[in-house]
Amino acid sequence: MSIATGENAPTGVKVKRATRSSWAGLVVLVPILVFLAMAPYVLDRGLQQQLVTLFALIVMATMWNLLAGYGGMVSVGQQAYIGIGAYGLIYLAETLGINPFISVPIAIVIAGLISIPISFLAFRLVGGYFAIGTWVIAEVVKQITMQIDALGAGSGLSLTVLNELSPGRRIAYVYWLGLIAVVLAVGVTYFIMRSRLGLGFTAIRDDATAASSLGVRVTRSRRIVFVVSAVGCALAGAVIAMNTLRITPESIYSVNLAAFMIFMVIIGGLGTIEGPIVGAIVFFALQQWLSELGTWYLVIIGVLAIVITLFLPRGIWGLISGNGKIRLFPVGYRVVSPWTARRGLGEKEPEGA
Repeated sequence: MSIATGENAPTGVKVKRATRSSWAGLVVLVPILVFLAMAPYVLDRGLQQQLVTLFALIVMATMWNLLAGYGGMVSVGQQAYIGIGAYGLIYLAETLGINPFISVPIAIVIAGLISIPISFLAFRLVGGYFAIGTWVIAEVVKQITMQIDALGAGSGLSLTVLNELSPGRRIAYVYWLGLIAVVLAVGVTYFIMRSRLGLGFTAIRDDATAASSLGVRVTRSRRIVFVVSAVGCALAGAVIAMNTLRITPESIYSVNLAAFMIFMVIIGGLGTIEGPIVGAIVFFALQQWLSELGTWYLVIIGVLAIVITLFLPRGIWGLISGNGKIRLFPVGYRVVSPWTARRGLGEKEPEGA
């Protein structure tokens, strides 16, 4: 490719992240967030609780995408941290008497600390062995929980301290917690992928060996994301516990949660920030419309996942965005020629540029 020189040569080439679509997305996103923040004043309690469920789904999908879509670690065991977050919250609030809203950050920190030694075990496995290994680890965590009487053994736990609040205030507070959880999950993912750590993940995802030879600390980077994903999943678990007020090992540690996370990311768009959000919204809508169909509901979801994987490998967001032309959360770089900007002013690009 030749470069224009002389009088018609461009003065320089710019490297940018933001796009017109990202600025337009920001203009739209801010009013949406303002509306969602004010929702408890205008929406009924039932709809608020449903939105909390959606918020938890978005957090779970975003964290799984961070782990698998960006980190290249396909896990089938993130429900372990969902359960730790939920059980940790209720134990701290009910047994130790700590304010439940203060218990949330403590519970997710505990989940993050537990994930560190687990990562040393899980990282000894690769590929499909890693996926199955994380599933086994989640089952082990579930069995340990069921053996502890203080955690209700196999019968589960109830969060009763929130009954001290009026139903309206309780639901509103949990709603705002869920909304904050979404903002944190998406925001942390966005800033991680814009950092040097995120740049290293691009290299790791393409070829971990080559990335290591170029100085990228592969294991350290993966461990950081593994812990962040665990913390995010624990936050989703805490939100679920506060929304339902009761959890059991069979529900909160269910492998179905892992299947749901994978489904949401695959249909939404793997390796994008927008994809898991879209996937979570679609999955939530399907839950509302098809839940009365019983087992056929799961069959329909499975067929939909297969169809999208075959015909829309980039997911629904890939279709909406024109295979990446529209980016609401730009995390990569793009090279912009000065002539690209000048075309918008009607200036003709010189031959050979």
